[in-house]
Amino acid sequence: MSERADGSESSTRTLLIAGTASHVGKSTVAAGLCRLLADRGVAVAPYKAQNMSNNARVVVRSERPSDGDPVVRDRWGEIGVSQFVQARAARTTPTTDCNPVLLKPRGDGESQLVLDGRAVEHLAAGAYYDEHWERARAAAEAAHGRLADEYDVVIAEGAGSIAEINLHDRDLANVETARFADADILLLVDIERGGAFASLYGTLELLPEDVRERVVGAAITKFRGDESLLEPGIAEIESRTGVPILGVLPYDDPGLPEEDSVSLPAAGERAVAGADDGVPAERCVTIAVPRLPRLSNATDLEVLGEVPGVRLEYVPVPVPVDGDTNRSDPRDALTGADAVVIPGTKNTVDDLLALRRCGVDRAIADFDGPIVGLCGGYQMLGERLTNATLEGTGRERGTDPGTGTEMEPKTDDPNTIDGLGLLPVETVFEAEKRLEQVTVDVDGTGPIAGATGTASGYEIHAGTTRALEPVDRPLGPRSAAIGDVLGTYLHGLFENESVREAFLETAFASADLERPIESDSGGRDSASGNERDSARRPYDRARTLVEANLDLEELGLERG
Repeated sequence: MSERADGSESSTRTLLIAGTASHVGKSTVAAGLCRLLADRGVAVAPYKAQNMSNNARVVVRSERPSDGDPVVRDRWGEIGVSQFVQARAARTTPTTDCNPVLLKPRGDGESQLVLDGRAVEHLAAGAYYDEHWERARAAAEAAHGRLADEYDVVIAEGAGSIAEINLHDRDLANVETARFADADILLLVDIERGGAFASLYGTLELLPEDVRERVVGAAITKFRGDESLLEPGIAEIESRTGVPILGVLPYDDPGLPEEDSVSLPAAGERAVAGADDGVPAERCVTIAVPRLPRLSNATDLEVLGEVPGVRLEYVPVPVPVDGDTNRSDPRDALTGADAVVIPGTKNTVDDLLALRRCGVDRAIADFDGPIVGLCGGYQMLGERLTNATLEGTGRERGTDPGTGTEMEPKTDDPNTIDGLGLLPVETVFEAEKRLEQVTVDVDGTGPIAGATGTASGYEIHAGTTRALEPVDRPLGPRSAAIGDVLGTYLHGLFENESVREAFLETAFASADLERPIESDSGGRDSASGNERDSARRPYDRARTLVEANLDLEELGLERG
């Protein structure tokens, strides 16, 4: 049982999915358990006290007024994408209680602090722990308490390793959650990294004693091969620690959105997604995506890479180094591309300057084909950005601190930055962010010519963009199009089938290619199939993964 803020006890059970390291499968297991319990009729909600991610979603805010009135949900807020996905898996409405503390990195050691879905300020890690951690902990505990009032089970997700001994006095997502939620802990270890048994043993040894006592079992994830080979190690680790191994999960990717940018290539590296679809390269289109240093909401792009015949190519945005004579001509950065999508960014100003430093801005400006800018990408496409010091850190100006490379600003005014000049619009940055789930009428033109109906998604941005001359508005008032160039604030754009298909038809026409039929995909699921089925399938695959490979009886979940 957990204790509510008023001191009363709650019968809600909290199970914390913790890990020996980052990326051991916590998000997938949490989503699978949420779907499993929801399918068994259990009222279940996901929770992560503190998340660090630039992949966010807009949801309704939850808060309890100080006068003790019921919880109100009348404003929008933002949470990490994993808790949004887990709430969908749990068949419940995602709210800011699912992720009450969110840190959004913006570069140069700074992050934006978001509490209960609302941006507070930009600060360095030291300032967060010195000035805001107690407030963040209070928000996290209150959010968990509200979930415990409404649900029978809370599936909490930890962050990174639960055994970071330098952080145990301020580990909100792991240690503090285990304590204030009175949580049982399932500990995950990724065997693909090697040294799984040593990692598991060391993690258990380093846990605070009261947290160690909460560990009800462990599971090995991402295993490939003959499970019987693990039996001697499992027997030994159980004997040494007294913690049972409750499952061995095979390597599987259910297709859930990525929580953060770790799966993306580094900003200076080139990588291609979608090359495993079985379609010959000569029949495929390439959609180039500049790998912005502060790229955010990368999940906007994933759906494109899942379509047979589409290659999603992340184009490097390297830091130029003095005396580097081997660097290729930046005008060649988009050679071979049939379309360009400029993604969102946590810091439009500094990422625009990064494009300019390495010359990729010229490649985009000279590109002869369809271009779509999403959110920050839309802002970059315009003539100029003003109030720029509200958005940028300022450290991309002058001399780069990492390389000493001298930069030449396009303007002497630090508050005004020239954009790429492909759309006749101007963006004025503001301190307040716009957060809203939206549905817009679609009037297909330019890169999405032929698209009709409506498109749904969410907006999450600082700044207002206005047209300097007449433009088309194919996606409502916060969009603009001229010729083959489109900008929009609508995140989740390509998850709308009509828009996605229209854009891909334009890309294939630009490449003078015919779209491959679905059977050409070599059996891979097409993202252009039934929307409801494609949205449901990853959750069900995550459920199957945990149901078939975890000892649910030992976890106390055998009857839901």
